[in-house]
Amino acid sequence: MRIAKDNVDIKMDIPGAVIRQRTNFGDATGLGKISGEYFSLSAGVDTTPLFQGLEGNMCQCPHWGFVVRGELTTTDAHGEQETVKANDLFYWPPGHNVKVEADADIVMFSPQHEHSHVINHMIEKVRG
Repeated sequence: MRIAKDNVDIKMDIPGAVIRQRTNFGDATGLGKISGEYFSLSAGVDTTPLFQGLEGNMCQCPHWGFVVRGELTTTDAHGEQETVKANDLFYWPPGHNVKVEADADIVMFSPQHEHSHVINHMIEKVRG
């Protein structure tokens, strides 16, 4: 699920403040501690080989985030793709791979335990 900033409902607009809110933007029930993450990624980065060996060869951790700059495309277990761009909010449910289309900076919030497992798996893949 992605949504451009201009498509997030304005709940309050007063001089000096605009508050936008998208409700029902994923469900964090039972996920425990959340980590805040800032990723800087170069165009061409593809997580597919890094996720080999994980369940379904995909990241099984949900993420909620914001694209500061750039463009990324996710592919889910059914082969469906979705592209997020600068100023988009996004929710990536479990079961995805990511390809960076244009140099990107993203901020994500993820269940700490699950995403630490994925990050450690990627570190081991890079080490060989």
